[in-house]
Amino acid sequence: MPKTKRRKPAPAKPSRYTPPKPKTAKRSPLWVPTTMFTALGAGMVVILGNYLQLLPGGAVRNGYLFLGLGLLVGGFVLSTQLR
Repeated sequence: MPKTKRRKPAPAKPSRYTPPKPKTAKRSPLWVPTTMFTALGAGMVVILGNYLQLLPGGAVRNGYLFLGLGLLVGGFVLSTQLR
């Protein structure tokens, strides 16, 4: 009876090239995280102040809501620049 030949294991695939890390990692200027956290915090305060009717005018206004949302969006955009 003929012997069954075993399969040879597949050769290992070469790994992908990973570029070396730079010796000096880039850091964000100090104003980036400061402005980011300030914008996020101010946006939350404006939106909460609007709904609690603590802002000038006394009533809930769409302008304050849009200002708060704009500050939040600005904070998120700055968070993409943080290294």
